[in-house]
Amino acid sequence: MREYRIKRGHEVDVGKLISTYFGAKGDIYKGVHFEVDGIGKVDMRQDKSSLFVEIEPPKKVCGDYSIIKKWNQFLFEATGKDTKERKKDFGKIK
Repeated sequence: MREYRIKRGHEVDVGKLISTYFGAKGDIYKGVHFEVDGIGKVDMRQDKSSLFVEIEPPKKVCGDYSIIKKWNQFLFEATGKDTKERKKDFGKIK
């Protein structure tokens, strides 16, 4: 399970973002489960200042790399941090 810290002061409705990007609905605080082509099965829940994501990769790999760009854009909007900032945070999380 990965923890993505949400930038301080960044207020966004992550449940609405999930619905917009991936068409899934549910209570993000209880946990949302959905599947994305090219990424796999995603279990996601939000705590006060973090987004917890667990991914089960698909059995068949997709050659469409645009989904990675879409995933990174979703994470940027959800956390307020770009790829470089998220990578820097992984070294700090214990």
